Amino acid sequence: MQPIETIYVDTPSVGCDGGGGALGHPLVYLTMEKEGKIDCPYCGRHYILSEAGKAAAGHGH
Repeated sequence: MQPIETIYVDTPSVGCDGGGGALGHPLVYLTMEKEGKIDCPYCGRHYILSEAGKAAAGHGH
């Protein structure tokens, strides 16, 4: 089993398709809450909002 992939993004909404082309999963759009992170329910990829993304989304100071 491979470790869960962590991906830093600059927007609070991301689209995930598993990254495997035809071997991936259906495209799902995920929206991060206040914590600035979310896991894909299909593949488990862990998305984290970058510091630049937090500032742009108003999550920063």
